[in-house]
Amino acid sequence: MIKSMTGFASLQGTFGQYDWTWEVRTVNARGFEARLRLPDWMERSDQLIRRELAKTVKRGNVTVTAKAQSYTGSMEEQLDVDVLKQRISHIAEIETEAEKQGVALASSSAADILMLRGVLTGEGDDELKDLRESMLQGLPELMAQLDNARKDEGTALEKILNGQIDWIESLLADAGELAEARSDRMADRLRERLARVLGPSDMVDDGRLEQEIAFIAVKADVTEEIDRLKAHVSSARDLLASHAAAGRRLDFLAQEFNREANTLCAKAQSPDLSRLGLDLKATIDQMREQLQNVE
Repeated sequence: MIKSMTGFASLQGTFGQYDWTWEVRTVNARGFEARLRLPDWMERSDQLIRRELAKTVKRGNVTVTAKAQSYTGSMEEQLDVDVLKQRISHIAEIETEAEKQGVALASSSAADILMLRGVLTGEGDDELKDLRESMLQGLPELMAQLDNARKDEGTALEKILNGQIDWIESLLADAGELAEARSDRMADRLRERLARVLGPSDMVDDGRLEQEIAFIAVKADVTEEIDRLKAHVSSARDLLASHAAAGRRLDFLAQEFNREANTLCAKAQSPDLSRLGLDLKATIDQMREQLQNVE
């Protein structure tokens, strides 16, 4: 079973006088990247949250948002005087050094300083610590919801992909029949064209003519391309049925599908086979678009 890289989950809870909320969203990406939007008092939990995410998400862009609010309104903010003094001291040092270097800096306003990390704090440290622990206890449930959402979408995605693979397999069966019928017609057409050019001349060696026809037939033969495409179909089915994250391998396989289809079109030399090759390429392109969402 495959999983989609797209998913959403949310979880709400209460602790004391607080309501808290988790939200996690995932979208497709080439690798794994997590963005955490946490209150200042939860930043020490950053690595723990990332480890929990890595257990569930192997590939995709992930955004995790945590919020908490008091029943009585927004969480009361307090001024941390020690941190404020430290931040002002740092600003003064920066401005002094900039002046020595001949760099003019804009003056910092009180509003700018209030926005600096740690200057304003929320409720008491012990209370926030307990609130943080309460929220972190909900992470496994949040990750389970996300995993189920990605599996559900993966199931729908797998159905679409299997349908596209079935259609590719059907086209390949038709391609084999068209290629076999085309071989006989190619030989007949070549003999007819040579007869028109050479006329009734006896100078043409029948053995050499057959060799040339065979050489042209080999160059135009698409049997190997069809066989490789059939092998790719089998590999794609195996990857879709596996329980491992198969998105990267499926994406590479889709490129191989496309390469063989391009070669088949280039060697077609038949309107019917050319049309079938274009249908094949169109289906492969549709499949590649769907595969961009597979983990």
